[in-house]
Amino acid sequence: MVKNTAKRSVLLGAAFLMATSSIGPGFLTQTTTFTEQLLANFGFAIFISIIIDIGVQMNVWQIIAVSEKRAQDIANDILPGLGYFLALLMVMGGLAFNIGNVGGAGLGLNVIFGISPEVGAIISALIAVGIFVIKEAGKIMDRFVLIAGFVMIALTLYVMFTAKPPYGEAVVRTFIPDEISFLAIVTLVGGTVGGYITFAGGHRLIDAGIKGREHISTVRKSAVTGISVTAIMRFVLFLAALAVVAQGLALDPSNPAASVFQLAAGNMGYKIFGVIMWAAAVTSIVGCAYTSVSFIRTFSQKINHNYNWVIVAFILISTIVFVSIGQPAKVLVLVGSLNGLILPISLGVMLIAAHRKKIVGDYKHPLWLTIFGIIIVIAMSIMGLNTLINGIPQLFK
Repeated sequence: MVKNTAKRSVLLGAAFLMATSSIGPGFLTQTTTFTEQLLANFGFAIFISIIIDIGVQMNVWQIIAVSEKRAQDIANDILPGLGYFLALLMVMGGLAFNIGNVGGAGLGLNVIFGISPEVGAIISALIAVGIFVIKEAGKIMDRFVLIAGFVMIALTLYVMFTAKPPYGEAVVRTFIPDEISFLAIVTLVGGTVGGYITFAGGHRLIDAGIKGREHISTVRKSAVTGISVTAIMRFVLFLAALAVVAQGLALDPSNPAASVFQLAAGNMGYKIFGVIMWAAAVTSIVGCAYTSVSFIRTFSQKINHNYNWVIVAFILISTIVFVSIGQPAKVLVLVGSLNGLILPISLGVMLIAAHRKKIVGDYKHPLWLTIFGIIIVIAMSIMGLNTLINGIPQLFK
């Protein structure tokens, strides 16, 4: 059993692991790019995505806690081989995202200290690696993502207030939009709870021993906390970006997020962007590597025994690929969209599991959560298909 103080720390750590895993370079790029395109109407996309995110996380984390298994083992219990397919999707998507995370960390140090993004990426990767070579890696990771999360939100709030956004218009368009973008909604959901991110906190709780029906209510609170942290950061960044573009100022397409901070608060804002970008990227490197590898650890005793070292290898491979190839801004938006397409599969698997006695025993999954989950699977499938056909090609015109 986990003691109360340690339990609270892990629950908060799991929430922030999920939140900071989603708040990476792609998050910053997606938010500023769509704000420039949709202006205040982007608030509606954020609002809808938050509702979907909560439904996804509450379903997934609760089912993981009750079954006391990781997602890939649950999937294999439903259909032999399905877990391997799910793991393949997660690891491939995680690797693609992590290349962008490493690049974002390099860019952050480039902004702060003027060193090359490649050197900055290597330094950042080594810092992330350092977390996993320490004996108490889990506790260090929980503390690291918690502090970094608060720093990112505080600094972005400062820039938002400095920029003086049109709050009234933002509130109105959040609930009564002039324009609705399926691409924006799918991308936001994909970047927040798509791919590996859906399972980041749930797998962390399993590793920490917080599982079983007695923990359902606290697991549910942790899931909502994680989405709330992400939502706050998303809205604050949206308002900062809206303040800039509402003045008719153009963002740099090669680095739209940096433009927002620089135009809003001058050179100091640009340095703040560097700190936020670095913190967002490094925490995402940690969360992405940890969660991606958690999808293969149960397939081999050797991997499970050397879990932390496999995570280290995952980070180093991501770094080598970035230094060799790089990661343009449009690809970060694209990967978020593709993760949104993976979500109906992963959530669908978990909903089926919630009603299989051999997986959850005599546990009864709340009917409202099941219905909520089914609606999300259908809606994300339709919006994802629409995005695949119409939205994604627009990114590369």
